[in-house]
Amino acid sequence: MGMRRLFIIRKDLHLSAGKLGAMVAHCAEGYWIWLIRKNLTEENGRVHASFDLDREIYDDYLNGRITKTICEAKNLNKLLQARDMALELGLVENQDFGMINDACLTELTPEWVDENGEGRCTVGIWFKPLQDDVAHSISKKYQLYKD
Repeated sequence: MGMRRLFIIRKDLHLSAGKLGAMVAHCAEGYWIWLIRKNLTEENGRVHASFDLDREIYDDYLNGRITKTICEAKNLNKLLQARDMALELGLVENQDFGMINDACLTELTPEWVDENGEGRCTVGIWFKPLQDDVAHSISKKYQLYKD
């Protein structure tokens, strides 16, 4: 059984190609940023991260065997359904998956305000490398992202 990275991006935001690329890049980084932050130490002005990684994830990433799938959510509610499905599967938010929220500095309009008073827009969701059957149990409710 293979591994898959699943990213779901909102279609109703009508992202430009550049913005879409940036949001997918944020999704791809989401899991690794969480893993690094969770295992971070700082000493003498240097930052160090050390963590254990599942052998299958390690081998599949190094050998380019993890499939990446980008799906579209029609709107925010449909995107949040993916979060709900993940939770029902026992996945942990901000560990196994996470929401991507844009700072709205370029082409998006804020939909909510964060704890610092900054406008934000929820754009997508990332998932850590998942077994294909787990990823498919979520992605089957969505179509592949297309223009």
